[in-house]
Amino acid sequence: MRVGKPTGALRVSHETSRYDFATGATGVVRRIAFGLVMLLAGAALAPAMAATTKPILAFGARIAGDAARSRIVIDFESKPEFSVHYVGGPERVIVDLSATAFGFPPEDLSPRGLFKDIRFGTMDEQSARIVLTTNRPVKLSTADVRPGENGVWRLVLDAEVVSKEEFAVLLKGQDWRATTQTDSEPTPLMADDGVFTVAVDAGHGGIDAGATALTTKTQEKVITLDFAKTLAERLNRLSGVKAFLTRDDDTFLSLSERVATAREHRADLFISLHADTLTQKDIRGATVYTLSDKASDRMAENLAARENFSDQLAGYSIQNGPSDVADILLDLTRRETQAFSIAMADNVVKSFEGQIGLINNPHRQASFQVLRAPDIPSVLLELGFLSNQEDEKLLLDQNWRNRIADLIAAAVDRYRGHSVANGG
Repeated sequence: MRVGKPTGALRVSHETSRYDFATGATGVVRRIAFGLVMLLAGAALAPAMAATTKPILAFGARIAGDAARSRIVIDFESKPEFSVHYVGGPERVIVDLSATAFGFPPEDLSPRGLFKDIRFGTMDEQSARIVLTTNRPVKLSTADVRPGENGVWRLVLDAEVVSKEEFAVLLKGQDWRATTQTDSEPTPLMADDGVFTVAVDAGHGGIDAGATALTTKTQEKVITLDFAKTLAERLNRLSGVKAFLTRDDDTFLSLSERVATAREHRADLFISLHADTLTQKDIRGATVYTLSDKASDRMAENLAARENFSDQLAGYSIQNGPSDVADILLDLTRRETQAFSIAMADNVVKSFEGQIGLINNPHRQASFQVLRAPDIPSVLLELGFLSNQEDEKLLLDQNWRNRIADLIAAAVDRYRGHSVANGG
């Protein structure tokens, strides 16, 4: 049903170590515009599903170094296959691995030395990735796997500073090219399946853990997935409604893949779920966001910037989007959809008032990439703040999650009914 929118602790061997690790809608204009956009922007390809591969265990990690050289050592239960690539803007070293289960805590690879940010996690069922964001251009002088004691294998990465010119040569000389994310749009959907379909998007996942809870250190990606499953179950109780998850496990999805998945399922509504952190630990409550190129306030602007950085954290390069002409046409298609997104946001706020804590001005706007589907009304819901102890407690409480899921389901049902009544 297309409603209110268009159809459409080990020591490194002495021979390799300089560091000790022992301590270790519906309108004609809209349809025409969207069709023209497809001709101008082209179609985005959905990733193919791969066969499941049993992951190997990475059970330990150490890092040491200074502003000139740094070393990372990761212990594996068996010999890992890996490859190394370089990405610019910002400078990053990407280590791609076969399916890997990371069994050590993130703090074991806390950034230091040449690295200002280190992320690791699954990409899909067959691969994992380590992304090393650097303070300066670097290269890996050593990148190899070495046998250790008791059948252990160690991945050793030595990084050293290079000039910008040397780094540029590294970028040009590699056969691998970074996967890019653009603002191009997928092929329009022409058929109507007769069902009101809701895409429930659990924010973050895999290599992108999101925020971390203040007390329990629970990762945002875990909270959003748990809640997404609860919400989808509640939505599927509604007559005439079908809800699905953009991700149903701890894998990474790029922002554009989330949108593409929603369109492939002919979604009538897209709900992206998050739980952020703030430096101000007294701020708490839920917030609903809709798309706007101009942020409604500084907090919304900063949040959108953090969420939009997800792809880069995972090692993607961000390129320019469609041509100016295509972008104008996309804007025409989005304007109509945006009115329905705002209506959905208002329904959520109405459901929450007096029932669930809300921040001041709970409906806010910012330029979230994940909300840019031109023909799917979309909202981003911040369930609360993991930087606040009271919100954190609620977010980890299944009874609270059930309650808020019921309220969101009621908002969805009310939104659908109003849309139909208005000729959707």
